[in-house]
Amino acid sequence: MSRLLHIEASPRADRSWSSKAAKDFLTQLKEQRPKVEVDHFNIWTAILPTFDGAAIDAKYAKLSGTPQTDAQSRAWKLIGHYVARLDAADAILISTPMWNLGVPYRLKHLFDLVTQPGLSFTFNPATGYAPLLRPRPTAVLMATSGDFTEGPSYGRPDLATPYLRTALAFIGLNDAEIVHVAPTIGQPEAVEAGVKRTEGEVSKLAASFAERLA
Repeated sequence: MSRLLHIEASPRADRSWSSKAAKDFLTQLKEQRPKVEVDHFNIWTAILPTFDGAAIDAKYAKLSGTPQTDAQSRAWKLIGHYVARLDAADAILISTPMWNLGVPYRLKHLFDLVTQPGLSFTFNPATGYAPLLRPRPTAVLMATSGDFTEGPSYGRPDLATPYLRTALAFIGLNDAEIVHVAPTIGQPEAVEAGVKRTEGEVSKLAASFAERLA
């Protein structure tokens, strides 16, 4: 049985454009692949460990190849749980809003937790960085108030899309598909056109995932 990890990064899932798009995607995916198991991870209700103190020291101990203390080892084991949950998935879906041109701080927190040496990437001075996670179907449904599909929106840059692509690829989740759910505000005709475009892209994405998870 295939497992899809859905990382929900909106704090208001009941009224969220990104969460609605994710629900539509999952409905269509389940229609085509009823046996797909969905691991729902709402990062606003989850208790994410802080990344400071022992956790930071544990990271640098890992990078330098020095033994970890008991406290560092406990912190590292807890962080490893989140990497393992990510790596256990056969496909990954992230639904998120854009906040202040980037991603919500809780989503950045999660990326800071799972991007760790020896867990999701390696480093060799001679060859540089290399990811440890295997490639798999990965997609982001990102809701934005403005329309960034053709570039900047009224002069505002989209910093979230390149960040997400780079952060995911760094740990091995290459070629993530990013669907912009946009614009969510503005002229009614523009919003309606965005809804129709999103519906079409979500349907294509669900079909693509269903084929790859066969």
